[in-house]
Amino acid sequence: MIGRLIDGRYQVRSRIARGGMATVYLATDLRLERRVAIKIMHGHLADDNAFKARFVQEARSAARLAHPNVVNVYDQGQDADMAYLVMEYLPGITLRDLLKDYGRLTSEQTMDILEAVLSGLAAAHKAGIVHRDLKPENVLLADDGRIKIGDFGLARAVNNNTATGQALLGTIAYLSPELVTRGIADARSDIYALGIMTYEMLTGEQPYVGEAPMQIAYQHANDTVPMPSARVSTIPAELDELVSWATARDPEKRPRDARVMLDQLQDVDRLVRSAAVDRTGLQPTMVLSGLPNAMADAETQILGAQPLATAAAGTTPPEEPDNASVLTEKARRRKRKGYWLFALVVLLAALAGGTGWYFGTGPGSQVIVPELVSVSPAEATAQLANLGLEAKLDTQYSTTIAAGLVASTDPGSTARVNKGATVTLRVSQGPQPITLPVLAGLSQAAAGQAITDLKASVGSTDSIFNGDVAADTVISASRESDAGDVSQGGDYFEGMKVNLVVSLGGIPDVAGKSVDDATATLKDKGLVAQPGENTYSDTVPEGKVISAAPAAEGPVRVGDTYTLTISRGPEPVEVPDVIGMSWNDGKKKLTDLGFKLSYNPGADAISALLKVQSTDPAAGVSAPKGSTITLKPTNPFG
Repeated sequence: MIGRLIDGRYQVRSRIARGGMATVYLATDLRLERRVAIKIMHGHLADDNAFKARFVQEARSAARLAHPNVVNVYDQGQDADMAYLVMEYLPGITLRDLLKDYGRLTSEQTMDILEAVLSGLAAAHKAGIVHRDLKPENVLLADDGRIKIGDFGLARAVNNNTATGQALLGTIAYLSPELVTRGIADARSDIYALGIMTYEMLTGEQPYVGEAPMQIAYQHANDTVPMPSARVSTIPAELDELVSWATARDPEKRPRDARVMLDQLQDVDRLVRSAAVDRTGLQPTMVLSGLPNAMADAETQILGAQPLATAAAGTTPPEEPDNASVLTEKARRRKRKGYWLFALVVLLAALAGGTGWYFGTGPGSQVIVPELVSVSPAEATAQLANLGLEAKLDTQYSTTIAAGLVASTDPGSTARVNKGATVTLRVSQGPQPITLPVLAGLSQAAAGQAITDLKASVGSTDSIFNGDVAADTVISASRESDAGDVSQGGDYFEGMKVNLVVSLGGIPDVAGKSVDDATATLKDKGLVAQPGENTYSDTVPEGKVISAAPAAEGPVRVGDTYTLTISRGPEPVEVPDVIGMSWNDGKKKLTDLGFKLSYNPGADAISALLKVQSTDPAAGVSAPKGSTITLKPTNPFG
């Protein structure tokens, strides 16, 4: 693709990124002499009308938006079998790259990025467009500081029926509960995804993790997103509240669109930044108005509690108390206060010491359960004993942990438990035994379903031609681990693979067809025909196929070669010399060689008296078997 000229206009320079639907390249628009990003749909999707429609939908959705925080779309078209989309090129990185490099962002950085994303998204929502795939990968951070939303490939109009009717679209880590449970999305689904992104920017990790996508989807549908400050204590409460509002499980409790959330963010931004100023003591410059010019021009002024007008009027200040008396009273108060402070310090020290003993080495102390998976039970028990914990053995089946080793613990690793608590060690018994049903004779789909229902999986599938078994029917099955035949069912283990041999049906008989017809018939079955030996045939006309056979021994598969044996017609035979022979002997010699005979009528009646006078064709001439020889008898009457 590098160097290709698309549609006579866009010269491809280099690859930028590759996604599930398309690959993005850097290209030059030769007409306008500018760099652009060109998104080209994968070739294997080009024939899928649904994907092509979604690709065109991205162009239409993004083209309806004209906003500084949305990637501009310039063009869309088709070059041969290749669908493409031309977009604004932004040199820089994605928000995902930024998070990989820095882990998490500050509150101020998070609010700056969120404000730009919300501005662009507010324009989309106002235009009636739901993005439906907001994630850090789709937030572009340009080198010149611009922040833009891209990839409207899953966008839909808000006023359309937004139920997908298909598998869930979007990235599972950012799917809203209503998308998981009902497959329905609106502007509030984008708000939920933004809430998850905000949590990730503030904490450096996603709120929900799991080994399988369905585990994460279940958490989105049933759990409440935790406060970011639960992981990073310095996060302001205002941002906690913003994340909780955006990620409410009930869509009715979220901001109705990006504009509403943007307005709230701007209020939060002012509160958070002013609070940060208060904590650091760095106040913005304050201008005091209303002071006389003379004072304004003077050096540092001391402003007392007394009104400026009273001091200027010369009013006599109240009499100050005797300095000695004041100092004596202050010393007495300090001494009395010192006794109380000393007593308080002693009490607090005792409480701290007792608390430290209770939670440090006493009954209230807690320890963290270590990671014990894949450890032998004896070693795991010893580690727990060293931490003051009891071990209890249990069993479980596992497809990933070898038999005899710890497969999991209860409580799990990193959990905090009191000293003396019991931790259950579940020891792996290996994969769970299963019994496979009879698989031979089932359709390929039914056999696959029967295998997966037992928590095994389909391994390799070998498709071969078999005239005795209907197409798409399982001929045989075997265990992948030991090649044991399980066509009629048998013992196996959960998680293991079963290999299938599936029939493609019989190979059509091409005998008697022309070479072209036979070749086309075999090609329709995915086979390659090649001409073979030309041979004589008394039954198949010249140029027709006598027979077809596989070029190699063994099962025949799609792509294999079939050799055609082609007829040369009947084999030619030299006409023998029967002149002078008795009529009956001459006839027998010719018919024994496969010739048909033609002779003068009435000759049979006196055949015993006749001899062969001549043949046509004459003796020594080659003629095909089955051709007719004309005999002329002698005149018996001289």
